[in-house]
Amino acid sequence: MAYSRGHDFLFCNLCGTMLSFSSTKYVECPLCKSRRSAKEIVGREISYTVTAEEIRKQLGISLIDEEKMQLSKERRRCEKCGNDEAWFESRQMRSADEGQTTFYTCTKCHHQTREN
Repeated sequence: MAYSRGHDFLFCNLCGTMLSFSSTKYVECPLCKSRRSAKEIVGREISYTVTAEEIRKQLGISLIDEEKMQLSKERRRCEKCGNDEAWFESRQMRSADEGQTTFYTCTKCHHQTREN
């Protein structure tokens, strides 16, 4: 059966459809009409944890793979090795009414600096 053990009390033993209360004494499968005693279900609970990854998958959101992300380059002298080129990216680090922070990374030695 496709349902995990411990949760199968909510599903029909014959066809796997979720059961519904037809009266205070019985639960019934809406598809095949088989019945079970409501006593088997009353007072039982199911709990589960939803991860951030599962939410992203359901919403179709993917994380940016920073390793594969192509950064823009700028002529900027590295204070550590003197190289004249750096990658840069801007991020909103503080509240929206304040400016972005720009991060610079030397293309040669990977030394990082930032400007607010």
